[in-house]
Amino acid sequence: MSLAIVVSNRVIKLLGAVVKLISYPFHFIFPNLRFTIPKQSDPLIKSSKSSKIPKIIWQTNYTNKVSLPVYINYLFNRIISPDHEYRYMGTEDRLEFITANAPTDMIHAYTQLTDGASQADFWRLFTLNLHGGVYMDIDAHTVWPISKMIKEDDTEVFLLNKEHYTNYFIATQKNNPVIEKTLEIIVDNINKKKIDGGVYKLTGPSVLNDAIGDKKVNYRFYRLTCVQGSFTNEYFQYIDKPRGKWTHAKPEDLLKTNTQTAE
Repeated sequence: MSLAIVVSNRVIKLLGAVVKLISYPFHFIFPNLRFTIPKQSDPLIKSSKSSKIPKIIWQTNYTNKVSLPVYINYLFNRIISPDHEYRYMGTEDRLEFITANAPTDMIHAYTQLTDGASQADFWRLFTLNLHGGVYMDIDAHTVWPISKMIKEDDTEVFLLNKEHYTNYFIATQKNNPVIEKTLEIIVDNINKKKIDGGVYKLTGPSVLNDAIGDKKVNYRFYRLTCVQGSFTNEYFQYIDKPRGKWTHAKPEDLLKTNTQTAE
């Protein structure tokens, strides 16, 4: 099975390279053409196979009007895991969802965040803890059908990227203690304005690793599960928002100032 997944990974990367290659002239010819990712889609195939982790794929982005490579990435995830429902939330949707479902302290913390990546970090954890399911970054894709990788009795699947856990893919049932702990640390980081480490340490993978600590969690290696950037890249993902990636955010700009908060 592992060999088949490795081969699948390589074939997908080759396919993704072709997609990116043709997408440059495509968007040169059609600079304003965008494709719409739906906010909700039912499973393409109904499955009778039960799973403790809900069969829902969650994704978010600053907009659901996307370039060709991002849309193909979305379609690939739908096709490779046809028994999963799909749910998308944009910037405004995330705020509305958090405001409607989170306790006051979490709402306050979330509304202090100014960077889209940090907001997405917060939202994915809160959503997974509330509903459960499978979260993937908008530029990520699995290399094998999700139902073939997640066992029926799995309550969580974290992604190990070399020596550390990453948060661009998380699968879990609701009310996961690790996810709850991660949210607690993030709220504390925001309240104490711990911005020196940037997005990565304020709300990102560093916080997840701190929450896991020495705990034994169920995990899979990223190359055998989910990877990023095969179909798209920073240019195509942020085609309408240049320098919008979290790596360009300055630490001092990650949280609202006292004046902004008062307003």
